Amino acid sequence: MSVSGEVAKPHTESAAGSAVLFKEWEGRVVDGKFPLQKWLEGSGQSAVFLTERSTDGLKKAAIRAIREESFAGKAEVDAQLSRWADIANLTHPNLIRVFEFGQGTVNGSRVLYVVMEYAEENLSQILPQRALTPDEVKELLPPTVEALSFLHRSGFVHGKIRPSNVMAIENQIKISSDNLRKAGERVQQDTSPCDAPEVASSGFSPAADVWSVGALLVSVFTQREPAFDIRNSQADVPDSIPEPFRGIARGCLRVEPQQRSTLGDILSQLNAKKEVPQRTSVEQVDAEPGSTNWLKPVVVLAVLLVALLLGWRLLHRDRGGTSEPPAVQTPAAQTPAVQTNPAPEPSAPAPIKAPETAQSPERGKVLQQVLPDVSGSAKNTITGHVKVGVQVAVDAAGNVTQATLISAGPSRYFANQALAAARRWKFSPPRVGGDPSSSEWILRFEFGRKSTQVFPSQVKP
Repeated sequence: MSVSGEVAKPHTESAAGSAVLFKEWEGRVVDGKFPLQKWLEGSGQSAVFLTERSTDGLKKAAIRAIREESFAGKAEVDAQLSRWADIANLTHPNLIRVFEFGQGTVNGSRVLYVVMEYAEENLSQILPQRALTPDEVKELLPPTVEALSFLHRSGFVHGKIRPSNVMAIENQIKISSDNLRKAGERVQQDTSPCDAPEVASSGFSPAADVWSVGALLVSVFTQREPAFDIRNSQADVPDSIPEPFRGIARGCLRVEPQQRSTLGDILSQLNAKKEVPQRTSVEQVDAEPGSTNWLKPVVVLAVLLVALLLGWRLLHRDRGGTSEPPAVQTPAAQTPAVQTNPAPEPSAPAPIKAPETAQSPERGKVLQQVLPDVSGSAKNTITGHVKVGVQVAVDAAGNVTQATLISAGPSRYFANQALAAARRWKFSPPRVGGDPSSSEWILRFEFGRKSTQVFPSQVKP
């Protein structure tokens, strides 16, 4: 677990000295209720420890302690506590939760502390060993961008998007939250290539977070921070980074803030490359502008209509027309005006009905539709709609036997909720030749802030 911890006032104590001091705090208790069980990391005037919360059944948590002497005065202490109070009200599935905060004493030192979710792993622990794969980055990028979008809508900026602050909790990507800032706020801290060029003079901004996303992309593929060419005023994005990530990084790492990509642009570029190979049904391809595949079902329908029309004409002619009857016509059918022997009449429609039954099996129906269980806080993170496509295999009894994502959308959270719901659907099976048949369906989920809709379509048989 890594938590960013710059403070307002520079310190002179060495990192080694700070580490020794903070490790001596192990076994102490903050505010009478948070034991400092294990030192995790520390720098300057702050340190992070493993702790537990009795209100969560002694569940693991992380606590960051900052010595009060690192703040310039009471006004800065109050400002930090107020900032944590605002952050504690933020809820997003991809944001580390802040549980509690306050002031206390540890080993005779006055401290400010914040208690938050504990993550056993972060990117800074992985990258020294290996770079991430493109598939891993596809899983990493959307939740990171979604969390940043939520923060920006809430009036905050992150300011410290780094590998150390991108974490995993039970296979869910989350970014740190304890050091969030208001847009335009300035903080005394050392800058790095992960920080936008304007941060030192203008402070943090949503555009600066976008720069940091680009720097993060370079880091996860190259295992190093991006190099910045002062003479040409641009960051280096190696050609070895695969698309679409190279293009996304270049759009993020533009020197002029107003020329950078937006967070929405990042997801659009990622999804444009991601969804093309996942279309598996005629209906999905039909929606693509400029595609001619929509002609296939139209041609099939036209053939059926022509066959029906010809059959009707033959039947009509046989019953009352003036044209010569077919060579195979029975004598009884050659005298329709008298109709002395009606027995052969029922056999006349047979040549029409037989092919119609073979080509048009009875369609299946949805018997039970289950909507995903999405929390209100997750819905509040949605801008527009989040679309997820799930293909389900259904047996002849109408039960789902397999559910597969064909379009995961930008969020693993919503994709998982859609999968779980799809597995619980029930169907009235289609009938082929009068017998129940297995089938395949596409369920298109559309998550919105106010409602969730599902659009089912049978694709087989």
